[in-house]
Amino acid sequence: MKELQILTNKIGLTLSNRQLEQFSKYYEMLISWNKVMNLTAITDKKDVIYKHFADSLLLCKYKNLNEELKVIDIGTGAGFPGIPLKIAFPGLKLTLMDSLNKRLSFLNEVIRELNLSDICTVHSRAEDAAHKEEYRQKYDLAVSRAVANLSSLSEFCIPFIKEGGYFIPYKSGAIEEEIKPGKKAVRILGGQIENIFTTTIPDTDIERSFLFIKKIQDTPDIYPRKAGIVTKKPLGSK
Repeated sequence: MKELQILTNKIGLTLSNRQLEQFSKYYEMLISWNKVMNLTAITDKKDVIYKHFADSLLLCKYKNLNEELKVIDIGTGAGFPGIPLKIAFPGLKLTLMDSLNKRLSFLNEVIRELNLSDICTVHSRAEDAAHKEEYRQKYDLAVSRAVANLSSLSEFCIPFIKEGGYFIPYKSGAIEEEIKPGKKAVRILGGQIENIFTTTIPDTDIERSFLFIKKIQDTPDIYPRKAGIVTKKPLGSK
């Protein structure tokens, strides 16, 4: 994982030998489990280091993750960005949420093998869990690399954030076309877009944009809407 250390140094992050060993074990487990279930289409070691590990960690360029933060990763899949963030910033209190239980079986094994603490998995759709008292408006930070337009992703994620907290989606490349309808959706859900940062994974031309969406008031109880409606009829669309 020397290559990962070089990359993280370029974004201002230094990993210990133990952390590098954890990333190495994570990679090994990802490849092993991927042979029997669909976790990722990216399997080449260098590609995983760049497109999964380093990409997940880019957020630390713009957000102080050494604070005591209660974080939820929604639609975590194979654990991105949540697991890399937890390895690099072990003080985070992390919840990994996904709708597919087999993915969580993998993540629970990763948690055990890497000896991670203050981390749990939740098997649920976001639109269901967000209406449960133990999750609704309980988090300082929600992150997601899930592929969805900003309006839909905001409806899935903003209800989990407490007032004063942030939803920070990982978006790819140009996002201008999402911003106008997205702003309206964010406002309806009790948030506001505070900042947009665009960067690249070091030594590549792969762009990543982060939207800092601050929760300024409670999300109305009706949101998120039922499964299917959120993506079929995004908030803020005509």
